[in-house]
Amino acid sequence: MITDGLVLIWVIFGVQIAWFGLSSADVAFRGTDLDLAVSYTLISVILAVAWMFMLSVFGTRSYRVLGTGTQEYRLIADASVRLFGILAIVAYLFQIDLARGYILIALPGGVLVLMFSRWMWRQWLKVQRLAGNYSSRVVLIGSFPSVLHIAQELARQGEAGYLVVGACVLGPVPKGGSSELDVPSYFSADDLPLAMSTAGADTVIITSSEELSATKIREISWSLEPGRQHLVVAPSLTDIGGPRIHTRPVAGLPLIHVETPRYTGAKQFTKRSFDVLVAGVLVVLISPLLAGIAVAVRLTSTGPVLFRQERVGINGSRFEMLKFRSMVTNAEEMLEQLQLQQRDKGNSVLFKMSDDPRVTPIGRILRRFSLDELPQLFNVLGGSMSLVGPRPPLEREVNLYDPHVHRRFLVKPGITGLWQVSGRSNLSWEDTVRLDLFYVENWSITGDLLILWRTGRAVFAREGAY
Repeated sequence: MITDGLVLIWVIFGVQIAWFGLSSADVAFRGTDLDLAVSYTLISVILAVAWMFMLSVFGTRSYRVLGTGTQEYRLIADASVRLFGILAIVAYLFQIDLARGYILIALPGGVLVLMFSRWMWRQWLKVQRLAGNYSSRVVLIGSFPSVLHIAQELARQGEAGYLVVGACVLGPVPKGGSSELDVPSYFSADDLPLAMSTAGADTVIITSSEELSATKIREISWSLEPGRQHLVVAPSLTDIGGPRIHTRPVAGLPLIHVETPRYTGAKQFTKRSFDVLVAGVLVVLISPLLAGIAVAVRLTSTGPVLFRQERVGINGSRFEMLKFRSMVTNAEEMLEQLQLQQRDKGNSVLFKMSDDPRVTPIGRILRRFSLDELPQLFNVLGGSMSLVGPRPPLEREVNLYDPHVHRRFLVKPGITGLWQVSGRSNLSWEDTVRLDLFYVENWSITGDLLILWRTGRAVFAREGAY
């Protein structure tokens, strides 16, 4: 709250000084018979207070939205736009001559700096939650497979703020199953109060309801202390984006509607337009860099400047992907021998080596900063690739796919994607597939923008770049 206030004061009064200077300026009220004028300083104070009020009303600082997901940012934007909409209506009704520049700069400036401030807090909160602080202490209750699955997913996303401290496992437990959970475990729903008091838990997550009747679930909710202890029901759905989920209570049933992903129509047109616009601008801006890299590749090793390789794209179609050549010309012939060697990177499908002998000296620099990928901007302009999407696979990799993995071909492959910004070659094959399928099921322009933002950080990090 304090940093929100400081941000708004800095932005609003900064805009006032930038637009009007240090001299006093007044707002005229043309709709009154009196010769009334109000200082912009007072208007700025009112605007800052009203903005803080709207941020509170829209719950932008609620613990349910802080720290993870995009809802926090959406609420900030929604509260800000509505505030300025109300301001515009009031100014029109009372014929208040507000300077347009003052408004047009303050709104986007305030939203952007607020989001940046919240992002900085989020980095701090992420570190704290990974250490177990500022998190809900959770006891899971349900069947063993569902409890184990939810525990693993919550452990994978520690920054979400759910720390599993106990479990009530209902039904059969496989041999050695308790050790897999790695938390104190109980084996009856009646032991739930004991599990919560022993672990100091404040949240119960029901992971499956087959073993629990509707009456028992109600009894569990009634047994929780109002305001301090919370009940969460986790459906058997994973890797579903928030915008696709809508809860609708019908006849006392909390029905969860999951929208079917669409890959045609307006969303596809918007994505294609965004790709062409951004790729075209980037090609123009970095053309000197492209020329410099081409000269460096030509002068430092024998062979063509560009490496062309057939990849599998949307709907299983084949296309020729372009990269700056970062390997020796006989790299493919050397691959068969290298595959027999023990590797410390990559996974069962993707071949990666942290010290690949096929990579040229200039190629190591290009790969270190992902500069070898830049010619793929021409693939984007040509329509075979997108800026953001699943990794474009080789045909020999596709031959190893399980049937469900083929869903990644429902969208165009991308220069960057969730796989690239989440660990790249350090990821297991299962994690690679999970991230790619999550993108395919939930892609949006907002998601693409976030991935592009994270790409910059991933490029300058050493992890996974081979």
